[in-house]
Amino acid sequence: MRPTPHQAHKAVAAGVFAIAAVAALSLPGTAAAAAPHPSAKADACTPAQVVANGDFESGTSPWSQSQTSVITSRAGQSAHGGSSYAWLDGTGRTHTDTLSQSVTIPSGCSSATLTYWLHIDTAETTSSTQYDKLTAKIGSTTLATYSNLDKNTGYVQKSLDVSAYAGQTVNLAFTGTEDSSLQTSFVLDDIALNTSGGTTPPGDSTRTPAAPSYTVNLTSDTSGSVWNGHESATFTNASATPLSEVYLRLWDNYHGTCSAMPITVTNVTGGTAGALSVGCTALQVSLPAPLAQGQSATIGFDLGITVPSGADRFGHDGAFNNIGNALPVLAVKDGSGWHLDPYTNNGESFYSLAADFKVTLDHPTSLLVPATGTSVDTPGSSGRTVTTATASKVRDFAWAAGPFSKISGTSPAGTAINIYSVSGISSSDAQSMLATAKSAVDTHAARFGAYPYGELDAVIDNNYWFGGMEYPGFVLDLVSTTALTHEIGHQWFYGIVGDDEYNSPWLDEAFTDYATDLAQNKTGTGCWNSVSWASSAEKITNSMAYWDAHSSRYSTVVYGYGKCALHDLRRVLGDTVMAKVLKDYATSHWYGVSTTAEFKAAAQAATTTDLTSFWTQHRIDG
Repeated sequence: MRPTPHQAHKAVAAGVFAIAAVAALSLPGTAAAAAPHPSAKADACTPAQVVANGDFESGTSPWSQSQTSVITSRAGQSAHGGSSYAWLDGTGRTHTDTLSQSVTIPSGCSSATLTYWLHIDTAETTSSTQYDKLTAKIGSTTLATYSNLDKNTGYVQKSLDVSAYAGQTVNLAFTGTEDSSLQTSFVLDDIALNTSGGTTPPGDSTRTPAAPSYTVNLTSDTSGSVWNGHESATFTNASATPLSEVYLRLWDNYHGTCSAMPITVTNVTGGTAGALSVGCTALQVSLPAPLAQGQSATIGFDLGITVPSGADRFGHDGAFNNIGNALPVLAVKDGSGWHLDPYTNNGESFYSLAADFKVTLDHPTSLLVPATGTSVDTPGSSGRTVTTATASKVRDFAWAAGPFSKISGTSPAGTAINIYSVSGISSSDAQSMLATAKSAVDTHAARFGAYPYGELDAVIDNNYWFGGMEYPGFVLDLVSTTALTHEIGHQWFYGIVGDDEYNSPWLDEAFTDYATDLAQNKTGTGCWNSVSWASSAEKITNSMAYWDAHSSRYSTVVYGYGKCALHDLRRVLGDTVMAKVLKDYATSHWYGVSTTAEFKAAAQAATTTDLTSFWTQHRIDG
């Protein structure tokens, strides 16, 4: 996805940062530093859990609390484990509670993850107003904010990336505030901050539930903005730990409220539906019995989708509906636990494993329905058409519905391209986008590996506030050569070579912007002409939790500085070696998941030059 136009627009950024030769290991905009001796290495990481008394079972030390009753075992709430917990607020009057302790995150660690279990109950009845709030901060950075709208019936584990603070001693703080009436209780337990190092993260086999397969049958209303039907998901537990539950991500509930959800899941079979959490974007489904490693299971449910108004990735621009992230998909559990990150409108939160989809869409014949995968249309009941879209090894599924104008062609390498235009897009602009798509898909394929998804659909609408958005085999875009080349580049980085988009957004955005430069024969000259880091905490590899708190810097650093760093790495390794590194890296992670640590290891393996100072100077941690 491109950042919003009022930020550093990606298409503009491609020119602003369009490029310049720089000294191989010296990052412009920082003080010159002597290159380390080739044998110099980064500080070794000692894996540790650095929060003391995170379960509150050893009294109150070393926590600082606003009053002696915050850490408690009194009746009224219950612990996640043991007998003690932290109870912030719950007074029903204007009130503030705080809980904090100083933590030291070891240097040299590639990963630092803050986790805690949170339960919220409230007497507030609103479904739209945040009267009472809890904030989680580390140092001066707000990591997350919750409110009475996030109430739930039990504890939910939260997981936040704090790797940017490696080597620092910082204050970890939770602050709860209530207004003048109607209580909200924020209950915390089992707080931990785990650090780890090394260059070998958990392998793909530890990510579960694995090998998902989704079967979906939906029928639309006459406008294509309301869809109802059924979805089933079959999956296998790849972990040695038995799987007792799964989570469905209902991402598009961000676009509504918990009392008026655009995405509804009912009549769950194969498991028991639990509480909705994370702003009603995560639904727990408890399995009838724990699923052992290698065992498979299927859950099913009735699904309702109501597309809101707005030219958004999930929204309708007049008669034209965009339906991205609307199908519930399984959350991922890996070495960090369940990934239940919040939705972000600045970029993407999406982290899912490659899956197979068969989606049947029954709609009025007057509506064209471009979709992920390869589509076949058959006649339905009177005046209706059934579009069956089949996609293999994709991370998500998206479609559109509307009275589009359609033109088609085939790239020189044989990929079928379809351009769907809303009203107001000229035929010449549509033809230009078709030519761009043909060129881009073949150029990226030659560089990173053959495009595997059959056809490629692009929906063109100049009203998109976000610029463009990528899905497997399906993109939304403005009339822009640079933007469309970028979104098609995402077919490789995020689509084929996956990543955790919330915690490592640079792995898809910076790599795709770099690929876009290469496709447009831009070499990075002048890349660092106007670099200026905002703070010592600002790094190319920061998570969306950081960028949501520093949104004006997101596109500048992740897209701009990120691709510039990759141009610099190409100058260090040489064009031929860099090209081979990326091609081999894509091949080795084809349909898998990439991590920063794995990419750094692949780059280091390709050269005898020690890259330690390169990563440090370019602020690439992990």
